[in-house]
Amino acid sequence: MGHDHAHGQASAANRTRLSFAIGIVAVVLLVEVAGAWLTGSLALLADAGHMFSDLAGLIIALIATVVAARPATDRQTFGYQRAEVFGALINGLILLGVAVSVVIGAVSRLLGPGEGHVQAGPMLWVAVIGLVANLGALLLLRPAAGSSINMRGAYLEVLGDTVGSVAVIVAAGVILMTGFEQADAIASLLIAAMIVPRCFTLLRDVVRVLSESVPVDTDVAEIRKHLLDTTGVAAVHDVHVWAITSGAHVFSAHVVVEPAVLQSGGSGALLDALSECLSTHFDVEHSTFQLEPAEHADHEDFPHR
Repeated sequence: MGHDHAHGQASAANRTRLSFAIGIVAVVLLVEVAGAWLTGSLALLADAGHMFSDLAGLIIALIATVVAARPATDRQTFGYQRAEVFGALINGLILLGVAVSVVIGAVSRLLGPGEGHVQAGPMLWVAVIGLVANLGALLLLRPAAGSSINMRGAYLEVLGDTVGSVAVIVAAGVILMTGFEQADAIASLLIAAMIVPRCFTLLRDVVRVLSESVPVDTDVAEIRKHLLDTTGVAAVHDVHVWAITSGAHVFSAHVVVEPAVLQSGGSGALLDALSECLSTHFDVEHSTFQLEPAEHADHEDFPHR
């Protein structure tokens, strides 16, 4: 119950952070679209496109946190926490699409420069406004970025916008000082280059969760060693560790117990000890153990792991 209460508080805090971040990003998006139209800056337009994807991603992330807070049911026995993972998946795909479109636009501008003139002064001011706003959104999202894959996706998107704003500022400065207007298109390519690694990092984390891989910060051998050190445990096999979403690890295993434990009725105490071990040392939220005598383990059909 304590864990559920803490998780609910964290979800509510995340929703508040996302709501404020959405407001900030929406305002900056409108400013950058207007600025790109007035200045003729492709870099501003690229950053605005990135900002639009971030706004969509943040809205998706907010919806995901609301859905994830719904309680478990007989149909969804683990609840809806994995909605955060699907939200992160959509965010990653949006980022990838934006990166491709930015590259196409920038290459077209470099290979066949149009006659449009980039007004570097207004471009610079718009980029500075975007930078300040993005820094504020980063401060809002950073506290939750380490505990939720969904919030990490939102944080990484705003981080990309922040770096993108810096790239636009540099491009505007170059144009003001040298008149080299192609710096605008080059800045667009840099923004795309910053988007792609973040996109694949996010998608990689999503694939790990959806494929039910062992969480990267979990050592199965170390868990098995801890369980074997518990009094009354003779062997541990059929170990499975996966995550419902980031920070919500699930564990199951078959535990061969010494005959004295079963004969003395000590199964309950042993289960308490095993669960406490996983919760304390490995932050496993949900654990399931099948206690069995040695003769049962000897004739199981599947190979032991």
